Amino acid sequence: MSTETVREYLTEEEEDRIGLHTQEMILNMGPSHPATHGTVKFTLRLEGETIRDLDPDIGYLHRGFEKMCENATYTHAFPYTDRLNYCSPFINNVGYALAVEKLLGIEITERCKYVRTIISELHRISDHLTCLAATSLELGAFTVFLYGVQSREEIYVLTEEICGARLTVSYVRIGGLTDDLPESFADHWKLVKRRLDKNLYDIDKLIGRNRIFIDRMQNTGILDTETAISYGCTGPFLRACGVEYDVRDAAPYLVYDRLDWTMPTGTRGDNWDRFLIRLAEIEQSISMIDQCIEQMPEGPVRIDDWRVVLPPKDEVYNSIEAMMAHFKLIMEGLKVPPGEVYSYTEGANGELGFFIVSDGSGKPSRVHVRPPCYHLVAALPEIMRGKLIQDLVPTFDTINMIGGEIDR
Repeated sequence: MSTETVREYLTEEEEDRIGLHTQEMILNMGPSHPATHGTVKFTLRLEGETIRDLDPDIGYLHRGFEKMCENATYTHAFPYTDRLNYCSPFINNVGYALAVEKLLGIEITERCKYVRTIISELHRISDHLTCLAATSLELGAFTVFLYGVQSREEIYVLTEEICGARLTVSYVRIGGLTDDLPESFADHWKLVKRRLDKNLYDIDKLIGRNRIFIDRMQNTGILDTETAISYGCTGPFLRACGVEYDVRDAAPYLVYDRLDWTMPTGTRGDNWDRFLIRLAEIEQSISMIDQCIEQMPEGPVRIDDWRVVLPPKDEVYNSIEAMMAHFKLIMEGLKVPPGEVYSYTEGANGELGFFIVSDGSGKPSRVHVRPPCYHLVAALPEIMRGKLIQDLVPTFDTINMIGGEIDR
């Protein structure tokens, strides 16, 4: 029971008689705390268990993503994008490639559009599973965590088949992809989908009507729509407030305008709505992947322009023109016309944007990324003022902050 609740039943004389006097306490929560995930620290100003103020410290990774990109060629920047939101690196790859291709004014092949959509939705599932599993674990639902991580492992195995890596994929290229999907992809996806459907059903049975879990999530972490918009919140966080905004719908890219899908939204804008929206979005992503596999045409996954895409190796070894094109792309980098561009996609946590300035050389003059988590963490003090300290854990989980994306 909080101090304010006690005071409701006491007169001033009774407060003086029992010595009911409070003093604010400053508490550092993290970074060595299981709920802050290693790099984040919250400086809390507490009165009892009530948070009077909160100052989030995003950490000290200092990996310098933007400056590293400015000192590398456009193609060499792909491994750096992998390490932004490392729960969904395919989406980072696609977002960066679309920005550079917008500057170049090139159109990728039809098959490449479908493959990029498939891999983006594949890693949206992976990202949401990570968030749902971590949230469940930190509220005591350990079995749900195991189901979520097991399903994510299935996605990682599929990812490894596609590009040879599980986490840092570097699969996308300017003008296309490194390789096409493996021939076994469709069959393996059917197996993964069947197991994923079963795990999602089990997760729903375990916590969908669990009174303890729902009480910890429902009516906690509420942020009103006006404040969410003013802070620039996007993704499941904004859609939980009832706002129907999704980049895939508002500004369709790749083949999202050709797919039949719905946008899950909430009504209360609380942690429970955000949890349920992510579950629903996994189901939508599964449907999108199925539709893409059915609609995807045959054809190349890279454009046929050696000024942009590396020539085939057999051509490099047997043609002076291909050898010179390969040499110039590797040593000098892709020459992007001077100009600037902002390109945005729907990341797993919201709008992921890339702002790139080109001076006409083989390296970008300026790179800036708009990470969706940054705006969500900025709104956290607004959410938690006057709330209980135990509600900070599920609220921070449903924000799903990724340190590499913010402290870049």
